[in-house]
Amino acid sequence: MFGCLERRDGQRGKGLYNSVVVARHGRIFYRARKQLLPSYDVFDETRYFEPGEASELYQVQGMTFGVTVCEDVWSDEVRRYQAQPVAAIIAAAAARGQAVDAIINISASPFQRDKEKIRQGIFKKICRGYGVPFLYCNQIGGQDSLVFDGRSLVMDSSGTTVAQAHGFREDMIIVDSTTWLGDMHGPPQVSEQEAVYQGLVMGVSDYVRKCGFSSAVLGLSGGIDSALTAAIAVEALGPENVLGVALPSPYSSPDSLEDAQLLAANLGCRFTVLPIGELFDTFRRNLAGLFAGHDEDLTEQNLQARIRGNLLMALSNKFGHLLLTTGNKSEMAVGYCTLYGDMSGGLAVISDVPKQLVYELADHVNRTWAIIPARTISKAPTAELKPGQKDQDDLPPYEILDQILELHLEQGKGQAEIVALGFAEQMVRDILRRVRINEYKRKQAPIGLKVTTKAFGYGRRYPNVQNYQG
Repeated sequence: MFGCLERRDGQRGKGLYNSVVVARHGRIFYRARKQLLPSYDVFDETRYFEPGEASELYQVQGMTFGVTVCEDVWSDEVRRYQAQPVAAIIAAAAARGQAVDAIINISASPFQRDKEKIRQGIFKKICRGYGVPFLYCNQIGGQDSLVFDGRSLVMDSSGTTVAQAHGFREDMIIVDSTTWLGDMHGPPQVSEQEAVYQGLVMGVSDYVRKCGFSSAVLGLSGGIDSALTAAIAVEALGPENVLGVALPSPYSSPDSLEDAQLLAANLGCRFTVLPIGELFDTFRRNLAGLFAGHDEDLTEQNLQARIRGNLLMALSNKFGHLLLTTGNKSEMAVGYCTLYGDMSGGLAVISDVPKQLVYELADHVNRTWAIIPARTISKAPTAELKPGQKDQDDLPPYEILDQILELHLEQGKGQAEIVALGFAEQMVRDILRRVRINEYKRKQAPIGLKVTTKAFGYGRRYPNVQNYQG
């Protein structure tokens, strides 16, 4: 049994079905076509596929199965479909005087944090509501920004998990269809931090290698974002295939360079230092005539980030490394990043990871020993692009910023709704304004790995040219 595309020749409507088929000896014995076609977030199936009709029952070796494809079992959860494929399968069997021995679901269901809890809630409802076991087979691997976590499983008719595959790696489980007992390779639930971290590691590994690269380079600032990205890259690619580069400017503290060096030593990855002070001075001298009469401002800060981006891209070009960017979701949301500077690269590893989750993942990395230096975690976040700079000079505390961003980006709440929850009106207005005006930056950012319910990327279809304020 496997998933495939089927052509719809000579008919009106879309030209394809999204199907699952059973083939033996080069001939198809059974097929079921996906009925519920999602068109939200990253899904756009109605553009390409025609919904299938209710599928026939699949009978093999004296057992009767109902076969569904991915979204077909999410009808009650999404609540925007008229068809109820599982209910139709049970009703069709009853009309023939048959009982369904189990429901099978073949899926390509992408990962996001807490997705497993949602899935299992749906599956348990099916098992208990219809009194049937449930067999779930999910795709594994990374595809562009999406990460497919696998975690295939079998539940008995009570909704108890009786067989469980590992997550984030290929696996096979066997279940006895008479006792409904099987292999338990992994726990039914893992922590959010463990799941997100595993997803990011697999996402980096698959993206780098499937794009024809074998190694990666990234800037190591001594801060927590680049430290976490480096730890993920090393686990995904191996320490010998990761090059960390410190690019200190006149405003970089000695502590930052020490922390970057210590991190690289702890990870065992390659490491080098490229100071940018002389290049920065050259840029300022060349621009001095045109900038005469104007005070230094964000322009000079961005120059440093763009010098770093150019040097890292040079290393990428010369040695064939994929450049990994290290910005987090909180920064990307409010534009606290430099276009053609720290945004330069081929993959934005943690661009869907809010800052508070970055800290949690750093603690996860350090669960056995302090790979990420303690000072990197404890010090106040700073871009070090001017003397004494701190992120919180320009932004609210990240624990507040992340709450507002989640309410707005993931839950779709507007300014009035967020203010009604107790947040300061001026702060909310400013944050939402920053999100709005920095869409153009995110459109030019490298692809990122999706781990939340709403990532920046092709699941967020928001125009650059607009002036909506809600």
